[in-house]
Amino acid sequence: MSMTSLSSRELNHDVGRAKKAAQKGPVVITDRGKPSHVLMTYSDFERLTGKPGNLLEALAMPGLSAIEFEPARAHIAPRELDLS
Repeated sequence: MSMTSLSSRELNHDVGRAKKAAQKGPVVITDRGKPSHVLMTYSDFERLTGKPGNLLEALAMPGLSAIEFEPARAHIAPRELDLS
């Protein structure tokens, strides 16, 4: 993924160029030389904000079987109960 930087003036003069650059990665918009905004595709935005899904879709994602997951075993001890 590449990152492009454009000044506000460059963005105003060529929005099409900025949109094409956003297809390849985020476009940082600068104002007086300092980063002020980021332009990205809507699909990238959805991915970053975590669009709502369901557990079944999440578990069906490709590549999950390659992830090692071995949580620590929980040790739950019963408490003494006083019924007097």
